[in-house]
Amino acid sequence: MSNQQPAVTFEEIRALVRNLPGPDLEAGTAALQRERQLTKPAGSLGRLEEIAQWMATWQGQHPAEARRPRVAVFAGNHGVAARGVSAYPAEVTVQMVANFQNGGAAVNQLCEVADADLRVYELDLENPTADFTQGPAMGEEECCRTMAYGMMAVEMGVQLLSLGEMGIANSTSAAALCLALFGGEAADWTGRGTGIDDEGLARKIAAVEAGVAANPQAKDDPFEALRCLGGYEFAAIAGAILAARVARVPVLLDGFACTAAAAVLYKADRRALDHCMVAHRSVEPGHTRLMQLIGKEPLLDLGMRLGEGSGAALAINIVKSAVACHAGMATFADAGVSTQG
Repeated sequence: MSNQQPAVTFEEIRALVRNLPGPDLEAGTAALQRERQLTKPAGSLGRLEEIAQWMATWQGQHPAEARRPRVAVFAGNHGVAARGVSAYPAEVTVQMVANFQNGGAAVNQLCEVADADLRVYELDLENPTADFTQGPAMGEEECCRTMAYGMMAVEMGVQLLSLGEMGIANSTSAAALCLALFGGEAADWTGRGTGIDDEGLARKIAAVEAGVAANPQAKDDPFEALRCLGGYEFAAIAGAILAARVARVPVLLDGFACTAAAAVLYKADRRALDHCMVAHRSVEPGHTRLMQLIGKEPLLDLGMRLGEGSGAALAINIVKSAVACHAGMATFADAGVSTQG
């Protein structure tokens, strides 16, 4: 990550959230009207119909296009990893980034199938965030600069953005972030992540509890929660979501950690994620609970818990299929098919 990002403050981020563009109702209405004329019974394509209208509404054009998707994977390390909350050491983050770059990860294969542009963003991997059980993970300027860096993933020409992350201990960070944002008990939000045993799970729950206790300000403001309990990849994802909204790019969110980062924006403004869909349901127990709270229904439910944007990459073909059916199917009038029984 470059240190040359312009200085931004939480106040500027809050102002951006307050002024996010809304839906393009004209494009959405055009999609709805065409949907009613296509050669099929009403509602017979299920959520594909919803996706086609959503894409048009948030791209601000009808018909929508999904020929140029991008998968952005943000990688960051967490100081809390030193507390033994993961089955893997923090060095694995660096090793997995190298695997992405060499084309050897699951997300590489899924991007190839989806004909998606994969970008991997390393976020100061040699310098993890501070251990949030002892105080804030990041300073405000550090957090804001990382959000600004994440915004750079949204470049001209991208028509659909799939977001993912890589970072050992980031499910611990996600659990702590959700506990601060939505309350409950630490155990409600904390799962086994990479496959930790019972002792590891107990350490993880204790770290989540300690993190929220050490950062009481995180309960009062969502951006303080991001700063205190999130990680670099969480901040970058939040920035990318905001930039996508401004640029009218629909977003697919990956699993628990990615959705937790997005939930920061939801808590700031309940409309801030209207241009986002959750790509899949992670088996992390906190993910289902979180989606219910932010009003999202996943597109896929395949028992995945890999991270690295894999679910969001996989869902690209679902979106492409929805857009292709909507634009390419004949209408009843075109096909000379009777609409009368």
